[in-house]
Amino acid sequence: MHKVKIYGLPTCHHCRQAKEFLSRKGVEYVEFDISKDGDALDEMTRISGARSVPVIVGCEDVVVGFDEHRLEAMINCMKNRTDLRAAA
Repeated sequence: MHKVKIYGLPTCHHCRQAKEFLSRKGVEYVEFDISKDGDALDEMTRISGARSVPVIVGCEDVVVGFDEHRLEAMINCMKNRTDLRAAA
């Protein structure tokens, strides 16, 4: 399964919730601290059009904020793609 990207801040409660949720689901993610990484901030803004965090990217979807239902759909999409590749 491809890794999810999370753009956030160390002090962000919703960022922590999203990371904990993904970890519980066994999903690997790459974290970008936009307070220290200007390139990541620029990329996050370009991808989402927002300056709110977290911005979570995976399976060609962009989720702004912590939304369990949308993250669950993202995880299912990623699993389905992995299963399809394994079957090919």
